[in-house]
Amino acid sequence: MRKHDVVIVGGGLAGLRAAIETSREVDTAIISKIHPLRSHTGAAQGGIAAALGNETPDSMEEHAFDTVKGADYLCDQDAMEILINEAPKNIYELEHMGVAFSRTPEGKIAQRAFGGHSKPRACYAADWTGHTLLHTLYEQSLRQKMTFYDEWFALSVALVNGTCAGVTALDMKTGRIEAFSAKSVIFTTGGYGRAFKITSNAAANTGDGLGMFLHAGLPLEDMEFVQFHPTGLYQHGILVTEGARGEGGYLLNDKGERFMENYAPEKMELAPRDVISRAMQTEVNEGRGIGGSDFLHIDLRHLGKEKILEKLPQIHTLALDFVGVDAITDPVPIQPTAHYSMGGLPTTIDGNVISDAKNTPVDGLFAAGECACVSVHGANRLGTNSLLDAVVYGKQAGIAARDHAKGTQFVNFPDEHLREVESDVASLLAADGKESAPKLLTNLQNAMTQLCGIYRVKEDLELCIERVKDLLERFQNIGAADKGRIFNTELIDTIQTRNILEFSEVMAVGALAREESRGAHYRTDFPKRDDKDWLKHTMAWMEDGKIRLDYKPVTITKWEPQERKY
Repeated sequence: MRKHDVVIVGGGLAGLRAAIETSREVDTAIISKIHPLRSHTGAAQGGIAAALGNETPDSMEEHAFDTVKGADYLCDQDAMEILINEAPKNIYELEHMGVAFSRTPEGKIAQRAFGGHSKPRACYAADWTGHTLLHTLYEQSLRQKMTFYDEWFALSVALVNGTCAGVTALDMKTGRIEAFSAKSVIFTTGGYGRAFKITSNAAANTGDGLGMFLHAGLPLEDMEFVQFHPTGLYQHGILVTEGARGEGGYLLNDKGERFMENYAPEKMELAPRDVISRAMQTEVNEGRGIGGSDFLHIDLRHLGKEKILEKLPQIHTLALDFVGVDAITDPVPIQPTAHYSMGGLPTTIDGNVISDAKNTPVDGLFAAGECACVSVHGANRLGTNSLLDAVVYGKQAGIAARDHAKGTQFVNFPDEHLREVESDVASLLAADGKESAPKLLTNLQNAMTQLCGIYRVKEDLELCIERVKDLLERFQNIGAADKGRIFNTELIDTIQTRNILEFSEVMAVGALAREESRGAHYRTDFPKRDDKDWLKHTMAWMEDGKIRLDYKPVTITKWEPQERKY
């Protein structure tokens, strides 16, 4: 048994920002299945949003309205206002920590345009923004007293009468399973794009926190809302930052047309991601993909070599390395890629996890970052609001968890919970079935991409649910070739695959139930937004192997829903 006042599960941007707050006053530990510097935050390229007004006059009111409109009015506006109002302060805190933002000629933090934003407010570090933030916060965390459990795989969260007692985790180096007793636990386990075949997400983004919550009897919120980024490198899904369009890149079809003029004539390539992804998929479906294929082009050539190498050096390198294209001389092949999860672990504006549609908090349990659903992004996230969410709500959750830990005592960690987890892992190691995790995962990714992707319809979603249920049934016949415990990556893959299968069913069930089109969720059989029946958040539980849905209202403070045009 290990004891810490605060245990943070996940070592990315949100987790590190939370830890910097908690470790100043209470004993803090971070459990991470990979080294924090390998967290997916490092893949974020384009920027972090704040209404600084360094390029053109801007205001927090405008940033807020852009976010609400981009969210298709499903975000909780009280949480969103905290995000926007805290943005400038957090940017300057990051700058003072050492983040090397790109600069204007006057020496101010440079800002560029991004999709769905009415003003250039993306603060950036070339196209390495997430990488720069992650390294800076990790350096800062090393200055403070906290314990890192790198290459420890979290397995479960333990609840005792509605209070969090801690978590269990597997030491990948030894195979030993231990209980971590904590006064406060913060989940910052990231997104779950690995449920799809083509994704910008790292291999580690398997939604482990979601799986743990479902097994603990806790709900997930708005899981049907998954954002497809318009510009992933063809066949790889590796991100081509929205900053490439913010710097002036064009999207072209097979005829060489800037086709966005037919879909979002005012915003063109800087329309929100859901709008552009659907436009791209429509171009492909109607035969205007490059050479009649399933990809389109982003053209940066007119920006010139100097600007590309100064503002988009990583994109230039990625295009060369992965698709063999020099963006200075040729257009880059792209296709929509599963990118961001608007849904996740439901929380209050303080990051406190809730257990029902009435916002009842779970004592001592918090969440932040992409795994959480506050909800500040609603049905569709604007670019550069994700890093902002991780920083602002990582800090919020850290403060709340710290204060909770200072004012309470440890809850006795239940021995039977640890025994149940050990028994589950032992059964997976002893399994001698014919199914393998990689095969099941590939089948799942194909089903989710084909049947629960950019465009959705009842028949496809029903078939998707059938296939996921079949895969869950097949999982019961899983086999384990590696019976050892030391760095058993097969065991980790198996547990991750189970997590993905379980929350993917939640995604498909929620998408089938939501008979409207809103943000990233587009039903071809219900193509209109329906505020009368569907201006509400989906809450989902796994009970006796079945998914139960409930709903809770959206918090509206000042921006009433209106038609969304670009």
